[in-house]
Amino acid sequence: MDVSQYLEIFLDETKEHLHNLNTQIMELEADPENMGVINEIFRAAHSLKGMAGTMGYKRMQTLTHDMENVFSEVRNGAIKVQPEMIDVLFNCLDALEEYTNNIQESADEGTNDNEALIKRLNAIIEGKSNAGTATSENNESKQAESKPAEAVDESAKPWYDITLDSSQIVVLEEALKQGKKIYGLNVVVQDTCILKAARAFLVFKAVEETGEIIVSNPSAQDVEDERFDKDFTLLVISENDISVVVKAAENVSEIAKVTSEVIDIHKTKGYKPSGETSVAVKNDGEQTAVEKKEQAAKTPDKKASSKPVVGRTVRVDIEKLDVLMNLVSELIIAKNSLLSAAVSEQSNANGVMSHIEYLESVTTNLHESVMKVRMVPIESVVNKFPRMIRDLSKKLDKKMELYMTGEQTELDRTVVDEIGDPLMHLLRNSADHGLESAEVRAQRGKPAVGSIFLDAYQDGNNVVIEVRDDGNGIDIEAVKNKALERGVITPEQAAVMTDKEIINLLFLPSFSTAKQVTDVSGRGVGLDVVKSKIESLSGEVEVKSQLGVGSTWTIRLPLTLAIIQTLMVIVGNEKYAISLGSIQTIEDVSPDEIKLVQNKEVINLRGSVIPLIRLPELVEIESSKKPEDNLVVVIVKKGDKMAGLVVDELIGQQEIVIKSLGKYIKQCKFISGATILGDGEVALILDVNALL
Repeated sequence: MDVSQYLEIFLDETKEHLHNLNTQIMELEADPENMGVINEIFRAAHSLKGMAGTMGYKRMQTLTHDMENVFSEVRNGAIKVQPEMIDVLFNCLDALEEYTNNIQESADEGTNDNEALIKRLNAIIEGKSNAGTATSENNESKQAESKPAEAVDESAKPWYDITLDSSQIVVLEEALKQGKKIYGLNVVVQDTCILKAARAFLVFKAVEETGEIIVSNPSAQDVEDERFDKDFTLLVISENDISVVVKAAENVSEIAKVTSEVIDIHKTKGYKPSGETSVAVKNDGEQTAVEKKEQAAKTPDKKASSKPVVGRTVRVDIEKLDVLMNLVSELIIAKNSLLSAAVSEQSNANGVMSHIEYLESVTTNLHESVMKVRMVPIESVVNKFPRMIRDLSKKLDKKMELYMTGEQTELDRTVVDEIGDPLMHLLRNSADHGLESAEVRAQRGKPAVGSIFLDAYQDGNNVVIEVRDDGNGIDIEAVKNKALERGVITPEQAAVMTDKEIINLLFLPSFSTAKQVTDVSGRGVGLDVVKSKIESLSGEVEVKSQLGVGSTWTIRLPLTLAIIQTLMVIVGNEKYAISLGSIQTIEDVSPDEIKLVQNKEVINLRGSVIPLIRLPELVEIESSKKPEDNLVVVIVKKGDKMAGLVVDELIGQQEIVIKSLGKYIKQCKFISGATILGDGEVALILDVNALL
């Protein structure tokens, strides 16, 4: 059965279940007796198990099955939820995310069996509530002691019944030259075992962690298809002692007996010294089996699989689709009205104009509806952060709490997919650099538990996401000294820089004020990534900070990236679009009002000094205006920065569809895209953020 066609759905639903599990386990930690949460976790694990089994992802199925077993016992009241259990569950969640990421990359779950984790889950069920790794390791050693490697009856050595081919002999002889040992293992499964193939599979995986299985009898395929009676035999190359290999096999449940021996390959069937083995190349240039085996040993197996496309689906409320359907039918009516007006002899200009106005109204509503369909809550991104803060709290040994509001705020799907990393960097920054140690907080009279806030809300045509903390704030002097030390700024520049300009140095690549590098931060990777990512989404990021009180990082993003309201302007003989969201006013300025400050042109507008940017010079086009003519100045704003864009003429307001210029035209930072106008002409869109 080909299940690849269901891969996208599987990945989307799996991610949904993992998000849900993350939230529920956090709730369980806060309220271990909550049966509603316990039932929800059980259901999510059960659903994941079923989905993974259907798709053939055995490791994922095994792990979720054991999670389900634990919660079945919790539901029955046989087990109480302990703090150690929460840690194990979060580890399971990490393992499931690893499987999901592997599947997304290569359609394959990978080779990690997470046996240690499965043992810890089984330990919980068996009543060993501590479920610690040390306990399971002790159990393993006791198990190994209680089951010594059995003495082998000389007459029963099934490994010598295996017929080796020439390539296997080459590999075994090479292993002996390298000082490795060759072991024969015979594994007998219990009579009561129902899933023999599954147990054999776990034995294969366990043994492969201690060495390399060269051959099995019956073949691996026959074992997988359960075409064997009670036992199977393996030849294993390993650097480990034989007891380690045997113990790995015996630790799999429902295994009755494991016999083993260090073998002499000369006694195996079909043995010929590798020198006698033909290594010739056939006439048609084909490689022999030996060469293929040797080459395979040198080159890792690259699985040719198409990477599944994910993150391209949006779940839509049926009501939104009803509105969309209704608008499309209105559009067809409008088209038919226009056609009949065009062919009618009695038609006049007014009739056609009224139809066009109707068409315009429908298309505007249609655009708004399509945008609503593309919108998804940012909840899918932010609900993994409480877990991250919990882990950081333990790792950094700081008490901290994350408070989130506005998780239902909606953003365009393409934006939501991209903002996870920037937000993660800002939260880690607050946890590591922002919040002080418990001792310092006590000295400053602050609560022992540090607070980090993540707030999202809509503001006009933008969505604002704020990350703030009640920590130390940014030490302006420390940033300035670090910048001077690294030669980023000169002492002359440092003397005249404002606090805001100094704080903005933090966004430079590889800039860090951390005293030492940890696995949380200090490498200077983070804030530059945040800035470049947010700006690539046509957004902006700014920071406000007060030393000793805390910092606020504000990300402002456009609601949608596809259609925007713009002011169309003419520069020379070309048309440009400026987003209305960044325009404050339009001014008529006479040439004598222009002053020079630090050799740059500025105007004084109602008490504010505003620098001028002459667009004709910037885009290298000759202006159609004479030097003595009044200037048309479009005043634009980004954060608290303002500038005046000097243009030749204004066309007016227009709703435009943004078309990407593609990756080949990335050098020109102040052009964010292009649009096709009604007459077929192309107009470039100016990026005010980059201009400022």
